[in-house]
Amino acid sequence: AVPFAWRRGVRGPAHPEVLRGGWMAALAGIGLGAALWGIEGIVQGDAPFHLGRIRKLDDLGSLSLRAVDEFKDGGLHPGYAFPLWHGWLALVAKLAHVDPTLVVLHEPSVLAPLALLLALEMGRVVFKSTWLGLATMLAQVSLIALAPGGGGAYTSLELPGTVARQLLIPATVTLFFRYVRGGEWPVALTLAAAGMDLAFVHPTYALFVAMPLVGFGLARLLVARVDARRSGVGLAAFGVSVVLVFAWLDPIVAETRSHNPAESELLRGLHHYASDLIVPSHNSYHLAPGVVARTGAIAVAALVLVPLAALAGRRRWSAFVLGGTALVLVPELWWLVFPHFSDLVSLSQSRRAAGFVPFAIALVGGATVLTRLLRVLVLPAALAAGIVLQHRFPGDFGLHLQHGGPEIVTWIALWGALAGLVVAAVLVWRRWARFERPGPLAALATLLFLLPVAVHGFGQWHTGVTTRDRYALTPGLVRYLRHDVPERSIVFSDLQTSYRISAYAPVYVAAGPPTHVADTRANNPYARAASVKEFLSTGDLAIPRRYHAGWIVLRIKAPTLGPASLVQARGARLVYSDGTFVVFRL
Repeated sequence: AVPFAWRRGVRGPAHPEVLRGGWMAALAGIGLGAALWGIEGIVQGDAPFHLGRIRKLDDLGSLSLRAVDEFKDGGLHPGYAFPLWHGWLALVAKLAHVDPTLVVLHEPSVLAPLALLLALEMGRVVFKSTWLGLATMLAQVSLIALAPGGGGAYTSLELPGTVARQLLIPATVTLFFRYVRGGEWPVALTLAAAGMDLAFVHPTYALFVAMPLVGFGLARLLVARVDARRSGVGLAAFGVSVVLVFAWLDPIVAETRSHNPAESELLRGLHHYASDLIVPSHNSYHLAPGVVARTGAIAVAALVLVPLAALAGRRRWSAFVLGGTALVLVPELWWLVFPHFSDLVSLSQSRRAAGFVPFAIALVGGATVLTRLLRVLVLPAALAAGIVLQHRFPGDFGLHLQHGGPEIVTWIALWGALAGLVVAAVLVWRRWARFERPGPLAALATLLFLLPVAVHGFGQWHTGVTTRDRYALTPGLVRYLRHDVPERSIVFSDLQTSYRISAYAPVYVAAGPPTHVADTRANNPYARAASVKEFLSTGDLAIPRRYHAGWIVLRIKAPTLGPASLVQARGARLVYSDGTFVVFRL
């Protein structure tokens, strides 16, 4: 970026409002990062999977792509085949001279200010207003970090999926609208780089963010009949690099069972995600509407306000809300399209596309329309609506959908967006479609609506923080694996212990929990899990030798040694014991 800045020269000081907005966002982000530091807890969930890749990049030399995986004889994970984000975190660990575990735990605190600045910039460019940029930032942070309680997804900003959603996607939207507004070729090049980054860090999200951007371009063409060329060039700049990455990933994706799944795999997926789907038959199913509104009061309000964007049809934010919402929800809720969409990106990923409805933009845009309608009365109305909706719809943030959000608001958003495109086109033709009042009053109304969500979020800040891992490795075992077991060795153990060994030592394992392993033919996670189960019941050393394992780590089960006694009886050599774990050398 620096050479382009030098080439263009200095155009004078930035507008004071822009500077104030940026500093406010940065200071708020630093405060949020400090608050996140105290609730990071332990490495859990998907984090050990990613920590293992970061550790290998940090500790090992002579790397190939497959050398970063958890299995020495496995296949690449299609979502993380090129470890771009893992490499960045490994570089942080290398330069800071700290263990990668600390980077995984505390990188969210470092990234929080950047996440807020990017959300601010996205809103500022979409609405062309710093006040509404600040309102967008508050809506985004409240939806993602405060509505779920306990810091929400901001506690996992170090994970590729989260950093893609909260940093790379706002950056992509910002660059796209910057290009549409200005048409400058350095912005187009940066947008292409953003597409490549996003496609490497989390491939499906590059496709998902393109859906509302394409919807914007189509809506802008239909309603105002402008921006067609720049929208097309911006989408091409973003899409070319994404398509090239997808072409490189295609052979890897083809090995994945969830891509174009066989009937048995499809039935397994439908059973696993049954709470999120409406399934009349295995050939006809779609996302449950309640999933779209599951994230609570902000999502509910945003979906209800989507149709109001039609009254501001001349504005670009209106096209983004109407076209983006329609193009995301149609494939999610249409039973003829959703099965094919799921075959393309996997059922696990297709469900997530619903999160790419532009909730924050719809909420803030709706506030500008209501401000024009209600004037100063919008303030008490916004506060009352926030209290009522937060009490009535606090959100459903569990792993599996329990009650979801109100289905009616999803249908209001879908049909309201489709009808709104027609209404906006008529109003623009009659030169009426600018019924809004952007500015500090609309931003204040948004803040008052979000206040009950913020009170709930900070009131639940420490709720759910996990500080103990019942499958944790002992410090002595970790030291032994790092210092006495050669790098790149293959270690055989039970599934949960293997998952943690791969994260905390630069070695390979023979198996892992199937939910944390790419389901490819080379990985074959369910067969590996069955082998572990057979070994733990028989102690047959032929099983770990089949995976070329040189070391066996077993958890001692009181009051007996369990499979450890069988292994030792069959001739394996005991080399380490600490009262919780024993290690055998093959």
